[in-house]
This record gives sequence, structure tokens and C-alpha cells, in this order.
Amino acid sequence: MTPQHRPGTPAPPPTAAQGSAPAAGLPAPLAPEPAVRWERPALLALLLVTAVLYLWSLSSSGYANQFYSAAVQAGSESWKAFFFGSSDAANSITVDKPPAALWPMALSVRLFGLSSWAILVPEALMGVAAVGVLHGAVRRRFGAGAGLLAGATLAVTPVAALMFRFNNPDALLCLLMVCAVACVLRALEHGRTKWLVLAGICFGLGFLTKTLQAWLILPPLAVVYACCAPVALRRRFGQLLLAGLALVVSGGWWVALVELWPAASRPYIGGSQGNSFLELTFGYNGFGRITGNETGSVGGGGRPGGGGGGWGETGITRLFSSDMGGQISWLLPAALILLVAAVAVLWRARRAVAAEQAAQRTEFLVWGGALLMTFTTFSFMSGIFHQYYNIALAPYVAALVGMGSVLLWRRGGRLAAYVLAGTVAVTAGWSFVLLNRSPDWLPWLRWTVAALGLPAALGLLLSARRGAVAPKEAAAQEEAAAAEGAMAPDEVPAVDGAPVAGGAPLWAGRRLAVVAAGLGVVTALAGPVAYTLDTVNTAKGGSIVTAGPTVRGGMGGPGGGFPGGGMPGRKGGAQGGAPGGTPGAGQGQGAGQGQGRPPGGPQGANPGQNPGQKQGMNQHGAQGRFPAPGAQGWPGGRGGFPGGMGRFGEGGGRMGGMGGLLNGAEVSDRARALLEKDADDYTWAAAAIGSQTAASYQLATEKPVMAIGGFNGSDPSPTLARFKEYVADGKIHYFVEGGRRGPGGNGGDASKISAWVTKTFKKVTVGDATFYDLTSRKA
Repeated sequence: MTPQHRPGTPAPPPTAAQGSAPAAGLPAPLAPEPAVRWERPALLALLLVTAVLYLWSLSSSGYANQFYSAAVQAGSESWKAFFFGSSDAANSITVDKPPAALWPMALSVRLFGLSSWAILVPEALMGVAAVGVLHGAVRRRFGAGAGLLAGATLAVTPVAALMFRFNNPDALLCLLMVCAVACVLRALEHGRTKWLVLAGICFGLGFLTKTLQAWLILPPLAVVYACCAPVALRRRFGQLLLAGLALVVSGGWWVALVELWPAASRPYIGGSQGNSFLELTFGYNGFGRITGNETGSVGGGGRPGGGGGGWGETGITRLFSSDMGGQISWLLPAALILLVAAVAVLWRARRAVAAEQAAQRTEFLVWGGALLMTFTTFSFMSGIFHQYYNIALAPYVAALVGMGSVLLWRRGGRLAAYVLAGTVAVTAGWSFVLLNRSPDWLPWLRWTVAALGLPAALGLLLSARRGAVAPKEAAAQEEAAAAEGAMAPDEVPAVDGAPVAGGAPLWAGRRLAVVAAGLGVVTALAGPVAYTLDTVNTAKGGSIVTAGPTVRGGMGGPGGGFPGGGMPGRKGGAQGGAPGGTPGAGQGQGAGQGQGRPPGGPQGANPGQNPGQKQGMNQHGAQGRFPAPGAQGWPGGRGGFPGGMGRFGEGGGRMGGMGGLLNGAEVSDRARALLEKDADDYTWAAAAIGSQTAASYQLATEKPVMAIGGFNGSDPSPTLARFKEYVADGKIHYFVEGGRRGPGGNGGDASKISAWVTKTFKKVTVGDATFYDLTSRKA
């Protein structure tokens, strides 16, 4: 067994069997120190506040993204639909992702019944778990303060608060990636195989959540382990192969079953053009996202010169743009600064403390490698890219901020003071820029951040100048202390909370430094907290959601999120919006999001929620009508989307263009009653073009509704011939007029089906909704 490194003794050098140099070998973790009295209460408080934050007013978002909620409802009714991730319980087609993210929600609905809470509470609990795991991973080598700061940073990152209250797969993926990194870090401590195998399982489950995105951080983590693990080189590669095997088994068993299952007895694989999950994985959901060549997509496609097609310009500044900045970039500059500074500080490790410093450096390389790999991919990918994808960066940013801040604080000296002061100043300045993009939203906040940031930075500089130990002197004192068997840098004793090296305080102006550091933390988190609170208090729904208020300078369209990032009806409908009804000024973060509440009640209002309509001004100054809070779909609806992308209809399935693609239809009581009548006599109560429109009716009736063409309306499922067979066999009762017909125009299967139905069957009009009775042909 590897001997433990005890406080008060020099770190043992790596053994010959371990085969590593001191700068690469990692010691076993220090013996657990007695927990300080405030540590456990502080952690419990962090988790409790996170839980309250993510659960607060959770049901206001209703069914959130109905595309996934319908699949959850289907999985709660049929185990076959549960296994495949089918959009309906009759298993016509699957969602365009693997099903792992649906399973926790479907089990919850099986236990508690169909409701907003049953669907969204599992997502919120995943957020609390992610904060807890991140805290534990950071705390092991950097202490309770670093763990708490990292956990709190993740909890209040706007895009994290958004997605841990939503039902997209990104919530589970984020949790699994945090767990995977934590397992790799544990493996690096001892070189134990079990932790690396557990990491492989996390990556395999991540693949079953969102396919290849889960493997973005695999290369840097594998390289760091191969270079830095405290075991012989041959053993490192053997362990990596075992971890790879665990990944393949945990992620591949479902893929193998689906590919081997007879296609005639399983649902069509949504998002593919050839009914193949492998095609979906490596095409539409895989390399197509990088290159922009996504067959069956409604957008993407790289522009000449490196653009991102309909999803925004690519480049190093992409995540700092108006569309993305408020979601993730508040502390992104700080994380990059602290990563570079920490690696530079730890690179020249001294003999007695070399192993401990190398261990810390390795953790920075792990978190930093994950951040840089994800940041680079997101910045330059030309395919479909939504703002909420940035949740993938949130734990890496949070970890580096917590680790880097505490490392430099403990070391002290002028260099640390300069870096921390610069980090605070840069963060305050960037927060001012982000807040200034919403000039009418909390206008006092940006000036408050600037007013706090300046004294915080100056205070850190002045506290170091008031007699602090110079870096060279501090280094000499550390080396002397180490030679006498003193503690490693992270075990440096403190006097009244002020770290010392060789008996001299590293922060001589301790009280000033503490006040300045506190102001720095408030400065850094003020903007994210405000955005997060706005997000929590704004209902979210539809396919494209964003955190925070409306921002100016956004590009609109698919790339920037459709104007309006929340649901209508907030504070008089003063924010966000799409032309033709959603109020606001041009860009898509904030209120005005398409709706996802459970249908039912007057105008689709959910019982217990306030029905009615809100009025507001769109970006052209025209008044637009909002549907009732229980309604679905893009509000307003008479104006076309910029660039001729389609008109937004009002309820009942009249959801042409992008409206029917990204949000559902408004289902009235009369329309629901029509579909529910004799529904048990049919395999599908109705069929609709596009998954969102179909999902609205399915969630309203809790009866299977076929989604023709899948999410985009462009999948060849079913073909016209197959659809005619279903109708002849009496399996489908109604066809819902409208919906998204995909990019295939009049030549696609969905358009052919629509043309045949309208020509052959009698029309039934219920309020604003139009249906065709597939059991009643025209004379």
C-alpha cells in the first residue's frame, strides 16, 4: 500500500515502482483534517439555498419543452416507449436524442402522475447534486473555502439555473460530466483503477444522454492521466483501456440493442434519414454539429469564411457575444486568468513540497483542459448551437474560479495580489459590459458593480503593499519550513485567519485584504445572481430558451435565440419578443418565450393558474396579443418572423413556419374533448406534422398523437404509403392541420401526407383549430 502523507512530515518521493518524477507523481491525499465548525453548516446551507433556488416557482414553466415532456408522458405509459425514448406511447418515432435523460422524468411521472412538478423536480435535484459533487471534488485539495466558492458559482451561473429548471438533456449531462471529472481526480490521487472505470461509466451514460457531446472532454482528461498518474506508464495505459471498455459497455449496450432490433417492430429513429441511430449519432447529432452539414436540419451550415450559418458567427469571441455572454461569460475571463496564473505559480515546484504542488497543478490541468476543449469547440462549431448548450462550461468555470482564488489567496505576496486585483477588475469591467446590454433592466446594478469592483481591486493591491512578504522571500521561507519538516503550502498555519510562511504573514494588511476579498466576491457574483433571479422568476418554455433579461445587439433568428427568452405575461409583458406579438426590443434573452404550460382550462389555461392575456409592444412598436398563461406556442401571431421564416399562428395547431417547429399549439377545451372522444378505439388519437404540435395535443389528452416527420417535420416517417395503410386500418382518428413541414417543401413526405389528407377527408373546425376526420371521406 502507498503510505499516507501526514501533516507535519515531508511529502514522500514517488517510488521506483510508481515510475514517475516528483513533478508528475501525486501523493495520497492528506489525512482528513478535523472539519472546522462552520464547514458542514456552510455546505448544508449552500445545498439548501440551491434547492430552493431551483425549485422556486418551478411549475410556472409548465411542461417546459413539450417535445421532451411528451416523450416522458409516453414513457410513463409504455415500457417500450420508455426504452426507446418514443414521442408517443404507440411508438411511431423517437426523439432525436438517446433516452437516458428521459428515464428519471418518466419514472417520476409513473410514480406521481403527469404534472409539471413530476417532470421538472428530477432536473432540479440534478442541479443540487452537481453543486454537491463539484464542492467535494474541489475541496479535497483546496479546502472548504474553495469548494464552497466553486459550488456557489455553479449554482448562480445563469445558464445552469436555467437548465436545472428545464427538461432538456443538458441537466443530466452536466451532472455526469462533473461526476466524471471528480472520478478522474480521485484516480489521479492513488492511481486506482476503480475510479477510472467509474469515470468511464459516467462518460458512457453521458453518451446515452447527448451522444458525442459527452466525449468532448475525454481527450484532455485521458492525456492528463497518461502523463500524471502516480503509477508505471504501462499500468496507466492498461487502466485507460479498462476505462474505455467500461465506457463502451455502459454506453453501447443500448445502441447495440436498437441497431439489432428489427426495424419493423421498433419506432423510427427520430432525427435520422435512414432509421439508424448510428447515422443520427455521427451525422445530425455528431460531426454535422461541427461542420454544419446536418441532413434534415432546419438551419446550420457553415458560412464562407468561418461563419456559423443560421446559428451565429463563429470565432473566439462567440461566447462573449450579445447572444451568449449573459449565459456563461460572467466569470469566464476570471477562470482563464486564474488558470494561467495558477499553473505558472505551481510549475516550479520545490523539492519537499513538489508532489503536493504537482497534485494541485494536475487538478488545474484537468479542469482547465475540460474548459478549453469545450470552449474551443463551442466557439468554432458551425452547426446547430443554442445558448443553453453553455451549461457544459459552467462547472469548469466554477471549479477554476474557486481553486484559483483560494490558491493565490493562501500564497499571498505581491504577485498573488496583482493577479487577484486584476481578476477582480476585469470581472467588474466585463460585468458592467454585460449589464449595459440591458440598459433598462436594473440600471443601478452595473454602476454598483463598478463602484464595488474598483475599491476591491485597490484594496487587494494596498493590502499586499503594507508589509507583505515579497514572493522571493516567501518562497525562501517555504523552502526553509519544508526542510524542517513543515507543512506543504496548503497546510501553512494561520494566525487569526492570516496565512503565514516561516512565521511572516503573506497578507500583512490582513483586515483590508479580507474586506477587499469580500467585496471582490460580491462584485463577481452580483451580475450572475441578478440574471439567475430573473431567470427563476420567469417561466420558460419551448425549444430555445435563454437566461436573464432581454439584451440589445442580438442577432435574432435561430442563432441568437428567438426574440424573447421567457414566457409572456411577466410584469405587463414588457420584455423580449418576436415580431407580431411578443413585446420587447430585438433580442432573445428574457421574457417572451414560447409557452410550455399544461394545456387545459379556458384558452388552454392550467387549473390553478391565472388565465387571461397580456398586452405588450413588439420591436416595431406594434401591439401584440399574448395567449393565456396556460397556452402553448409563440404569442401574438400575425406578423411574420424576420427574413420570411414563417408566420406565428394562434393556438389550435395553426402554427406555421418556425412557430410550429419551436413551440407547441394552443389547445382549447373543445379541441381536447374532440380528440379524447373514442380515442381508445384508435392507436393514435391524432397525427400532426412536427413533434411540438403533436406534443401539445398529446399532453392535453394524454393519448398518443403521431408526430409526422419528427421534430423538424423532415424525417421520412411515416411515408405517404405507410400513412395510408394506418388510415385504412383505422389506427388514426384525426389529422391536425398546420404544424412544421420541414425543409422539404412540397416534395417531403409530410407535405405529401398533408396534401392527400386535405384533398380526401372532411374538415372539422373547433374554434381556431382545424382537424380532418380520417374516418370520414369527402363525398
